[in-house]
Amino acid sequence: MEHLEHPLDQLAKVAVQVGLGLREGQELVITAPIEAVPLARKITEQAYRAGSPLVTVLYDDDAGNLLRYQHAPEASFDKTQKWLFNGMADAFQDGAARLHIAGNDPSLLKGQNPESVARANRARSMSYKRVIDLITTHHINWTIVAFAQPAWARTVFPNDPQEVAVDKLWDAIFKASRLDTPDPVVAWAAHNQNLHNRVQYLNERRYQALHFKGPGTDLVVGLADDHQWAGGAVKAKNGLICNPNIPTEEVFTAPHKDRIEGYVRSTKPLSYQGSLLEDIQVRFEKGRIVEARARSGADVLNQVLQTDEGARSLGEVALVPHSSPISQSGLLFYNTLFDENAASHIALGQAYSQCFLGGNNLTSEELAARGACSSLIHIDWMIGSSEVDVDGISQSGQAEPLMHGGEWV
Repeated sequence: MEHLEHPLDQLAKVAVQVGLGLREGQELVITAPIEAVPLARKITEQAYRAGSPLVTVLYDDDAGNLLRYQHAPEASFDKTQKWLFNGMADAFQDGAARLHIAGNDPSLLKGQNPESVARANRARSMSYKRVIDLITTHHINWTIVAFAQPAWARTVFPNDPQEVAVDKLWDAIFKASRLDTPDPVVAWAAHNQNLHNRVQYLNERRYQALHFKGPGTDLVVGLADDHQWAGGAVKAKNGLICNPNIPTEEVFTAPHKDRIEGYVRSTKPLSYQGSLLEDIQVRFEKGRIVEARARSGADVLNQVLQTDEGARSLGEVALVPHSSPISQSGLLFYNTLFDENAASHIALGQAYSQCFLGGNNLTSEELAARGACSSLIHIDWMIGSSEVDVDGISQSGQAEPLMHGGEWV
């Protein structure tokens, strides 16, 4: 790991300065896979240098999690650590920033009972709701960065020795996170400006819907009432500017949960809870999925759709050009943080309040009245490619080309 010391310092600096915008006197809560100790320590150092009085790191152990599915009693999958999530929610309610280091083994639960996995996820989502509500409403500044965990690297580069695979994954992470530039903080400022320019244009157009057309796809996604586009850096309720995802290439908004019609096919596999869902095909009527199939992982897809009422609708639609750096890498990362930034995508489930005018100050009932989807899940999957066109449908019903062949018009 010594040869990664300088890039890890750079990643930690970007995480704290660009990702979090951490202010002096602000506590920080970090969640991370146990393998990510080197990066977590670098981020902890940067946070203290920035004036944080207390950094708390909560580690997650993939191997320990797998033991639960192999040996725990069946009834245990409806239990969760509510006490832990309540403590995290209390910390964020009191103003602590939140940082998550992504990098778990994407194949960890492969071969485990999908119903047990779904039950455990549902229980966790219910207990985690206070936390996720504070995060999705930007009550505090938060971000996600990545660590090249060996099991993840072996999944992305299965034909390479582990050491080579890890180095290749680190290289891909650094490039996607703009650490291959002379000054990553400056590079992120320029990138954020480009995303904000795109957001401003889309907000001025006030489209009523988006129309996706391509192989296996003819989908009209009605946009929510009073929707607004977002992308790149955002201002949290505490006034701090943060970049929730590092990397990010998307601009996104909220669909209207009752105004989605047509059919759509995934353009990239979705890695979800140890399963690879390939060639997802679904059909919508009045905002709900009424038909769903997949070439692989169909059982997992159907378990997801049964999570709750909102799981069959959409909480997000996002536009990403085919020429994005992550797309051009040609890699499937088996990690949504990266894969969603390779192509335009939609997300089953929960909408983000930031995608509504004044949304962070609206109640859940007010958001629902504007068409926001409510759910325990938020699962992104890719529907864009060089063969997919996107039109914006104006308030008068006129189609205006937005993307052609996966690129901005």
